[in-house]
Amino acid sequence: MWPRLLHHLGGLYLLPGLALVLLVLPAPAADTRALAERAAAFQKAAAHKVPGLTSGATWGAAGHLVYKVDRPGETWGWVAVDPQGTKRPAFDHAQVATALGKALDRPMEAAKLPLSGVTLEALDRLGFTMEGQAWSCAPDGTRLEKKPAPGPALPAAKETLSPDGRFKALVEDHNVVVRSVKEGKVVLRSDDGTFADGYQGTFFWSPDSTKLVAIRTLKVTERQVHFVESRPMDQLQPKLHTQDYAKPGDPLPIDRPHLFDVTKGVQIPVSHDLAPNPYENDKVRWAKDGSRFTYVYNQRGHQVLRVISVDAATGASKALVDERSDTFIHYSGKYYLEFLDDAGELVWMSERTGWNHLYLVDSRTGAVKNAITSGTWPVRAVEALDPVKRELFVRVMGVKPGVDPYYQDLAKVRLDGTGFQLLTSGDATHGVLLNADKTLFVDWTSRVDLPPTVDLRRTTDGSLVATLEKADWAPLLKTGWKAPERFTAKGRDGKTDIHGILLRPSTFDPKKKYPVVEYIYAGPHNSFVPKGFTGFYSPHFLAEAGFIVVQCDGMGTDNRGKAFHDVTWKNLGDSGLPDRIAWIKAAAAKFPQMDLRPGV
Repeated sequence: MWPRLLHHLGGLYLLPGLALVLLVLPAPAADTRALAERAAAFQKAAAHKVPGLTSGATWGAAGHLVYKVDRPGETWGWVAVDPQGTKRPAFDHAQVATALGKALDRPMEAAKLPLSGVTLEALDRLGFTMEGQAWSCAPDGTRLEKKPAPGPALPAAKETLSPDGRFKALVEDHNVVVRSVKEGKVVLRSDDGTFADGYQGTFFWSPDSTKLVAIRTLKVTERQVHFVESRPMDQLQPKLHTQDYAKPGDPLPIDRPHLFDVTKGVQIPVSHDLAPNPYENDKVRWAKDGSRFTYVYNQRGHQVLRVISVDAATGASKALVDERSDTFIHYSGKYYLEFLDDAGELVWMSERTGWNHLYLVDSRTGAVKNAITSGTWPVRAVEALDPVKRELFVRVMGVKPGVDPYYQDLAKVRLDGTGFQLLTSGDATHGVLLNADKTLFVDWTSRVDLPPTVDLRRTTDGSLVATLEKADWAPLLKTGWKAPERFTAKGRDGKTDIHGILLRPSTFDPKKKYPVVEYIYAGPHNSFVPKGFTGFYSPHFLAEAGFIVVQCDGMGTDNRGKAFHDVTWKNLGDSGLPDRIAWIKAAAAKFPQMDLRPGV
């Protein structure tokens, strides 16, 4: 693939499973096959050259952390850490290798055990997966056992039992039927289901087993899209593929919740006036006391998103949350809904101020009690909610002045909006993993030009319990690997900062000129420039083939303010290109090795 790619320069190419690559400038003079082979050789030489990189972290028994660390040449790589930060081997690697070797009748190397999902199920019991098989054993390798293989995926349940076990709900002739389990007597049957608009067997029982919500689906004829695979891997001739694929404006199937009183054997009419033209009605949920159920309505076009509450006695509906936007609501990426039944509250995520934040809402009236977070920066995600301490742990971006606004930090805040506190710091991005009782977290701190440090920290104030690992990139640097260089320039408006990186080949000569490749995916659902340390990744391969590779996130991509993101609305063709062009020109002004002459 790469030799063919490098042979055809000066256009746009879509690489399967990768990003869109904009090849801007002329190819290097060297033979493209030789370049690709050199890049592959360099990739192999640079592999596993950063001791101290970690993976597979999990919290297990007695608050112990387990993770794998890359330490070439050492006989153990899986580490266990107690809540005080004391490290030890998670298990006896030699003994486990011996036990597995006997069980499989083949030699196993202690330093190269191909394990995944390693966790301490108990202090004296290890669980892991190898080659698709789940195992458990003692940390010394004794009592090795295979775990039962998971059964085949079961078809959708044809019957759904009520919580008290007295009734079962099913679909017959597109209608809801509820029978008593003991006698088999029909206690309820609907009469409004048809082939075109019938019940599909999705049921939600009330906690007291007296009410039932069933989903009825209006079917549509789906459009078929055909495409040709011109160069299949398994045959010479092209292949024709066909799939169902709705286009803008095509009709969509519509799911609507219907309510039934099982004790009376009747349907309670539910108004759907608050849910016209739905893209989806989902996330059906019964209140703890069974007095109502809620569902989330997403209007087609994504300009209205509602949490609708339905009274279980009358079927009356009202909107607890009525989110609206003149452009679009990013329902797939900026969504959080959590009910606090005992407190009569819910937590909701919204960009209503132009920045993604969290709100505490009265779940009976729908009134906003208070903003939980606020400011000219976004919440990236909720890590955990503690309903007892009434505290949230959130990943935030752009809070620290003068730092790349895409860097993520962990913060905590009380549900009443007070006590906001950053638990991580510094000019770097952070990956985090909270323990079960939310007293400790693992903090991976890194940048594209800074190998990670792994710390164990307290959630009280972010203070350090212990530094667990510090990755050492000295062996990687000795191979000639060049760290990505961070670069920021103004975008199309001359005011907005656009952030990106440059990658250079290991053979980089500052006295020479290099053609430029922009590694681009401008999809509006995310941002794509890496922020944490990645070592060798796909664009490095291109750089090693003799290019300067650049990557930046223009306007219209996600994870900044809503105005930044809204550039994409009904404007996918923009692709942030005006910002990318401005950024590349500014980079070339600083780095004269970038050759911006038109391709020939």
